[in-house]
Formats: sequence, structure tokens, C-alpha cells
Amino acid sequence: MAGSGMADDRMQPQRFEQKYRIDHEETALAIRDFVSSYLEVDEFGATLPNFSYPVHSLYLDSPGLQLYWDTINGTKNRYKLRLRYYENRPDAPVYFEIKRRMNNIIAKQRGGVKREAVEGLLAGQLPEPGHLVSRDPKHLVALQNFCRLMYQTQAKPKTHVAYYREAWSSPIDNSVRVTLDREVRSELEPAIWLSTEMRNPVFVFGTQIILELKFTNRFPTWFNDLVQHFGLMQCGAAKYVEGIAMIGVDRVMHGFAVEGT
Repeated sequence: MAGSGMADDRMQPQRFEQKYRIDHEETALAIRDFVSSYLEVDEFGATLPNFSYPVHSLYLDSPGLQLYWDTINGTKNRYKLRLRYYENRPDAPVYFEIKRRMNNIIAKQRGGVKREAVEGLLAGQLPEPGHLVSRDPKHLVALQNFCRLMYQTQAKPKTHVAYYREAWSSPIDNSVRVTLDREVRSELEPAIWLSTEMRNPVFVFGTQIILELKFTNRFPTWFNDLVQHFGLMQCGAAKYVEGIAMIGVDRVMHGFAVEGT
């Protein structure tokens, strides 16, 4: 499964991202055919239906949803805090991620831990060496930074976001990556549940598929060909933010206290 070996050292720590909303599955399949001439399908989705693996994220935010409002207000240097996981197995890793946006550049830090360390980390306890999924020092640095930002903002779990990701990457250096995210769902989650099951999700973009073009250096020429060929228009598609807009800001702020109101 994807989560058992989802190595984060392949993740680019800094890159550019452009997002597009695709209305029809037929268009998404045609884009897949186009992209397959340049990139290789991600190994984690290669044997799965629709070349897609499940992605789950538990997003944290302050009591007043500061990180949500930073995105809404277009704050230049903003970030999101999330726990990312891919499956339910007790020994599957959980990644603590900081996703920063600095102008048009996306920068990510993430540190992976075993599930048994998650609750302690969210309570402010740094993990023991045996809890880390990698000995790479950047894991511990990411976890320390996550905890610092979490305490600065008094961030707690707010929503669970899930989708199926089809990913294509450059086989050489991962400097170019294209993803298609289907069935983007979000639900209220003020606890540390970390399950792949969802109880009452909203479909954030309806039946739309979110296409992301990601690159670390220059915009590849064929990206431009792709955009022109399919008549794509760049747009925003922030899964966490759009999910809160559908669930309701007050409900997310107050958790289950106002559920059903």
C-alpha cells in the first residue's frame, strides 16, 4: 500500500504549483494520456484503480481559524499544519507537515512518526528516537518546527480532508510532477481519529477533478502546451479552505458543539 513505503525524501521541499479544475472525467483521462508522454505514473498508484492512492489529512488550526483566514485574506507568507496518512494499519506512519506559501513558492517540511507517538506529539512531547520513521535529521527538525507553530497558534484538529490522488513524476529527479485529485471530501474532525473512514463528508468540489502542475525550476514548455491544448484556466483550489466554507466556519470553530445546527 501507499502508506507503508511513502518515502518523504522524494518530496520536493520547495516548488511552484499551479492548480486547475477539471469538469469531466473524459478530460482528465485525455490529460493523463498527454502527461504519460513525458512522465511516469507514481509507483504507489501504478497497480491501483485509476492509478490513484488514497490521501488523508487531519488539519489543525487556531481557535479562531487563523490559518484559514490567512488564506482567505491572501496573507503573503502563510502556512498550514496537517497530519498526513495513507492507511489505517497501526504500523503505518503519520507525517506531520508544514506547508508554507511564500508569494508563489510552496515550501514543505514533514517528519514521519509511528502512530503511537501522535497523541504525545500533539500534546507537546517530542518523540523518542524509536518513534521516528527515518533517522534523517530533517524529520526531527520538521517535528520541532511543527510543535512550535502549533503552540504559537494554539492549533487543534479541525477537519479531515481526503481524496484519491493520481500522480505522475519525472523518472529522473522528481523536479516535475503532475497530480489529479478526485473525490475531494472534507468533514468536521476535532479529535485525533486518524481513520480512513469518513462519517458525514461534504464533496468539496463536487465531481470536479483538481489538476496540479508542480515544478521546481522553470515552467516546462510542455506544461504550456498542455494548458493551451485543453483550454485550462488557472484557479484556486485550497482543499482545507474550501471544505470549511462548505461545512461552515462556526461549526468548525466550535467542533461538535454545534453539529447539526
